[in-house]
This record gives sequence, C-alpha cells and structure tokens, in this order.
Amino acid sequence: MSKRPAKRSVFAVLLRRALLGLGLVAGLAATSPIWAGVDGATYEPVGAATSVPYGWVDFCQRYKGECTARAAAPADIVLTARTMREIQRINAWVNKNIEAVSDMDHWGVVDQWDYPTDGKGDCEDYALLKRRMLMERGFPMSALLMTVVKDKNGDGHAILTVKTDRGDFVLDNLSEDVKGWNKTGYRFVKRQSQNDQNAWVSIGEPTAAPAYVSR
Repeated sequence: MSKRPAKRSVFAVLLRRALLGLGLVAGLAATSPIWAGVDGATYEPVGAATSVPYGWVDFCQRYKGECTARAAAPADIVLTARTMREIQRINAWVNKNIEAVSDMDHWGVVDQWDYPTDGKGDCEDYALLKRRMLMERGFPMSALLMTVVKDKNGDGHAILTVKTDRGDFVLDNLSEDVKGWNKTGYRFVKRQSQNDQNAWVSIGEPTAAPAYVSR
C-alpha cells in the first residue's frame, strides 16, 4: 500500500525553502533582452487527443485542487534573459536537492506521481515540483506541461515542457541543461494540452505509450 501524501503545510515549507534558497526576487517583468543562448529550439508537433497517463489521474485524485480546470487562454512564456535564468535556476535547484529514488523503493508501487515533499522522488516528481515552483514565480500554467517520452532504450520517462515564444524547452532530472525539445534525443509520446491540463495530446508520429515512467 502506498503512503499517504504529505500534508499541504509540508509542501508549503518545501516551496518556501526552495524559493528562498534560490534568492529569487518578486516579479517576472520582461525587461531584459532576449536570451542570447537560444539555439534554434522549435515547437513540438502536437497531434490528436490521446490517453491520460494513469499517474496523472491518480495524482489528481489525491491533489484535487492542483487539477481544477482554470478558464484562461493558452499563453507562452516571453523568453528573456531574466526568465531563462529563473527557469535554469529552478531546474538546477530541484535536480540538486531531490534524491533520485524509484517509486517501488519510495512508495512500494510501480508508478506514483507525487510531490517530493520528503526530498526524494523519480522523474515525474521532479517535473511536478519544477512546474509548481515556476507557477509560484508567476509563469502561466498553460506553458508548463507534463510530458511523457521514451529514452534511447525505449523506457518511459517524464519531463516538463516549457513553452515559450522562442520554442519549446525541456526541464529534465537527467540533465542540468535546459534544452530545446528537439535536442534531447528522446522520442516524444504525449503531453498535457495547453487548453486543458487534464487532457493530453500526442506528439509527432503515433507510438505506443510506455506502461509507466520511472527514471
């Protein structure tokens, strides 16, 4: 039987500690020039509606407030030097401060999506925390999309797609770099829809979804 998720107060403490540790200041004013390091990122080729991962459905049962549909037009992040620095710093902080552990070792189940409130988690837990931290910094939810891919061995893996006006970038617990989605070497399978976080869409040529994500 899996453990019950940590109380919201514990999660709030984790977020506060993380954001204070980053030394981030309030606001996301897009006043800096476009980040000079953008290197030809493109947009993920989104296809038809597809199945929703069980892990997301289960997560939403336990964190109902996190999955409530919000009426808002989809918005991409305006990529500036400042916004890219914040994205990079949050990606690096989570990768450094969360200990990688499989769901089986952590929860006693094959696949469970959750916040790493005890400082431990696997790929989807890293991505969920990065998503929440970016939203806390004022980034739009519709630009922060949970994504399922297959690695070079064909194994399932979860990452976070960050949609910007300069292309789609990826935050990955297996890489310290924030890369364009087309530079990861992954086979992209599906992601959340920008229009509805509880709907998922295929990416690229149809392929069988992995049974679970666990790296």
